Parts: sequence; structure tokens; C-alpha cells
Amino acid sequence: MSDNRIHELNTLKTIAEKLNEATDVRDMLRDVLKELLHLIELDTGWIFLINKQGEYELAADYSLPEGLTWNRRQPLCTGGCWCIDRYKDGRLKTAANIISCKRIEEVIEHKWGETRGITHHATVPLRAGKEKFGLLNVAAPKKTHFSDGELALLEAVAFQIGTAIKRNQLVEKERRHALIEERNRLAQDLHDSVNQLLFSIMLTARGTKEMTKQPDIQEMLTYLQELSQEALTEMKALIWQLRPQGLENGIAAALLNYANVLALKMESEISGVSTLPCHIEEELWRVGQEALNNCKKHAGTNQVYLSITRSKQTVEMVIRDKGDGFYYDETTSIPTLGLKGMRDRVMKLGGSFNLTSAPGQGTMIEIIIPL
Repeated sequence: MSDNRIHELNTLKTIAEKLNEATDVRDMLRDVLKELLHLIELDTGWIFLINKQGEYELAADYSLPEGLTWNRRQPLCTGGCWCIDRYKDGRLKTAANIISCKRIEEVIEHKWGETRGITHHATVPLRAGKEKFGLLNVAAPKKTHFSDGELALLEAVAFQIGTAIKRNQLVEKERRHALIEERNRLAQDLHDSVNQLLFSIMLTARGTKEMTKQPDIQEMLTYLQELSQEALTEMKALIWQLRPQGLENGIAAALLNYANVLALKMESEISGVSTLPCHIEEELWRVGQEALNNCKKHAGTNQVYLSITRSKQTVEMVIRDKGDGFYYDETTSIPTLGLKGMRDRVMKLGGSFNLTSAPGQGTMIEIIIPL
């Protein structure tokens, strides 16, 4: 076996060990990129992750020349290039030599910094089976061509990275399912034990009150009844937070049912909604739940409007009340942790979150999430 072949196998073995140790995708990409460049004796590299909508982000880089790090890596984080364009239109399917790099050309043109003599790079799709996740780019000073052997090795490593990304996605999906199952179990336990105990206390207080004629004792028992009823209502709301009844029938049904639990009168308008991806439906539920809770506690009205509209590419949800409202404009920070949590949930899915409110004019929350 030739020295070249032994070196390739050792490289694949080392990369595989790194990938098997990793649990966080970004840490994994950074560590593997550094190790790969060291093993194949190249100078610099970067990895783009690209979603199904064709939007890309710089996920990892190593030993970039000064010009590519200009203004927080702007040359790599904005604009298009040959490899991204061909990845998106399906023409880039295997490892390829890049004749020249548009991003580096822009660095030189705008004099953003030195490039260490790097003008070209190889680019390789990260994939697992037919599913693609992004691009691996590697380069070295004055290197304008990669041999077939080098490209084959890069392709093998890129396939390993793509498989590890897919594995991490499956692990995360399983973790979310486990979390949902645990919430369901806890909700059932609360319903079967604590809920029943509170109901029993309330009935016992009512029965005991009827057995005495002493006003002070009757007053205390009435107070105990009221506390039990309040705790029972809070417990029902908590169980709903853990396991929304009706979510199996869709997000609209779940929010309508929750509004009933909170004694809110909801007017709804649902359009184009049949089924949604589970993770999006779950986040819509959490956002809607927080918005309805805010209406119950702060709006000073029990009237609320819900709209959910699904198109081919997005789902839009609007929750509006005509209650007390509060002062807010886009120049001020979002006033509560609950509202910030709603915004963060939406932003995590790549969506937009808009809050509109004014004293005496109610509050409206509008979110749009890409599908």
C-alpha cells in the first residue's frame, strides 16, 4: 500500500474519531475543519451551512487571511458566489476546483486586507445520501489546482461531515420527542393526583361548611373553598401548558380550547391550515399560549381575535385584543420576559415577530414563520 493511500486512510480515521466525539454541530465543524487542514497540509478553510430555502451562513472557519475577516467576516457572510449559486441550482454535486474566488476578488478590489496569496479554493457539498447541508471550502497560498486524489479525499471527508450533521439532527429530534413524552407523563400525573386532591379538598370544605352554624368557621371554610378552586384553575392551566389538549387536532383547535379554559371569548379566522410540521406547531402553541395568558392577566378584556393563515411558503398567526394596551414602539425594548421569549421562539425558526400596542388601543402580536 502506497504512502499516499495510508495517509488518506489515516486522515479519514482521524476525522471519523473527531466526528464521533462531537455533540454540538458548530463545535464539530470548527474542530473537524482545523484537523482536516492540518492533515492535508492546506492553509485555510471555511464551511457554509445552507438551508432548504437556499439561505447560507458561515458556520466555521480556520486561519482566514486578514481580508476575509474584514468587518466581522463580511466578505464570507454576504453576497453570492460561484459555489453557492451552483449548489442552489443543483449543478454542484461533487468536489470541484474553483477557477477563482469571487469573494477574494472583492477583498482585493476593495483593499479590505491581505489574502496571503490565496486566489482559488476547492469546494465540496456536505451531504448524507441525497440530502445536502452546505459546502466545505479549502485553500492554500498560490494553489490553483487540486488533484483528483485530493478532491476524492475531500469528498469522502465531506460525506463523513454530512452524515454527522444528519445524525445530530436525528438525535435532536429524538430529544424533542422525549421531552414531549416527559411533559405528557407529568401532565397525566398532575391530573390524576394533585388535581383530584384539590377537588376533594374543595368538596370537603363545602360539605363541612353545611355541618356547622358557627359564622367564623363557615367563613374560614368558604375561604378554603375559594383557595381550592383557585388552585384547581391554576393546576388546569399548568396541565394545559405541559400537554395542550386538542393539539392533535391542530394548532387552531388547541388555542380555541385554551381560550375556553381561560374564560376568553375568541373570534377566529383560519385559512389554509391543514397540517403543519410538528416543531412549528409546537412553537405556535407556546407563543399563542403566552399571548392568551397576557390577554387574560393584563388586557382588561375577555375578547380576543385569532387568525392563522397558511400559504405554500409561510404560516402567519395574529392574536389581537382591544383591551388596555401599553406604550410601545420599535425604538423601545420589548417590555416583558414573556414577550421576549415569544420573539426568541419565532426568531429561532427564522421567522418575524411584530408587536403593536398603545394605551387604550389594545395589543396585536403578528408572527410569520417560513415553512
